Parts: sequence; C-alpha cells; structure tokens
Amino acid sequence: MVSAAASGEPVRGDEGAQPHGSVRQQAPPDDLAAQDGVGIPDGFQRLWMPHRMAYIKGEGKPANGDEDGCPFCRIPRLSDAEGLVVARGTLVYAVLNLYPYNAGHLMICPYRHVADYTNLDGPETAELADLTKRAMTALRAASGAQGFNIGMNMGGVAGAGIAAHLHQHVVPRWGGDTNFMPAVGQTRVLPQLLADTRDMIAEAWPAS
Repeated sequence: MVSAAASGEPVRGDEGAQPHGSVRQQAPPDDLAAQDGVGIPDGFQRLWMPHRMAYIKGEGKPANGDEDGCPFCRIPRLSDAEGLVVARGTLVYAVLNLYPYNAGHLMICPYRHVADYTNLDGPETAELADLTKRAMTALRAASGAQGFNIGMNMGGVAGAGIAAHLHQHVVPRWGGDTNFMPAVGQTRVLPQLLADTRDMIAEAWPAS
C-alpha cells in the first residue's frame, strides 16, 4: 500500500538523497534573509517531511471499522495509477504501501472487507497466497530483492494500522538496507517516487 519504491540497489542513506515531499534544511545563501525565530544552532541538518503528518494524524483510517471510509475498500474503485494498485486478481489485489518500511513495500488485500485471516474463505486464502508469490517474483525481477519480510498484523494491539481490513505485507530487503537514517533519525530515504515504483513492479508482474 511504494513513497514505496523498488530499486535495483539497496536502500541506503546516500549523500544528497531526499525522499519525495521532503526539504533538507541548509544554511541560507548570503542574499537571503535568515528565518527569524528562537533556537541555538547545533550543527545538524534537518530533513523536513510534511507528508508524514497525514500518517501521524491517522488520515485515511476508518473511524469505526466499517467499509465506509476504509481505504482498502476505496482503492479498488480507483484507477491503477491513482490507487497505486500493482495487480488485480479476482478476489484479492496488490497495492503499494503509501508509508513504506522499505522501497517496494507491497500489501496484498482481499476486496472483501474482512478483518481476520480466519474469516477468509478458501478461494480468497488461495488467491492471497498466489499474489504473495507473484509479488515476490515481481520484486526480485524489478529490483533484485535479496530477501523478504512477509506477514500480517492481526488487531490493533499487534500493530495493525488499519485493523478492520486484512492485508498482508510483502517487504523486499537488501543487504545493508538498514542504516543510520531510520535507526537514529527516524527517517527512511526512498530512491524512487511511488508512481514510478508502481509502473516498474507492474511491468515485472508475472502473468497468470
């Protein structure tokens, strides 16, 4: 649900890399007036990411767990590009994560609004597993993924951001993709825009 981004290289905190929607604070040029305010310079640069405020405020999450307002129910009604949908099955679809753990972070979701894995029927369970396998194949082909974290968070207490609608995470991994940026700075640097990532993974998606 990637920006998630799939890249042929590991996700690294390369010098000068900036995620979409972020602004790196630098010393102002001599011809610009300094920002008025209060503070003591500390030698650190700031990476502003205002688009993350939507996640912090919980925007897009259903208020009461019903289908009304559920983004996983709304996304299939959008075009693939608009909804960041990578692939559509009969009962299940694959979508980029809007707030990815790593570049190319996908979510496999049933169309039906169901919260618990045990509530999926047989065909839904089979297609969810099949699209998960296809997602792995596509990510390997598109970005050279070396490994994966795959799983579900069942319930809010287990860490599910949208617990009312089941979704399985498929997170590609590369050697060295964890660095000081997320560990120290609570910031993930992604090398590609979501729209470009969607196009690349969709193009690599294996045929049925």
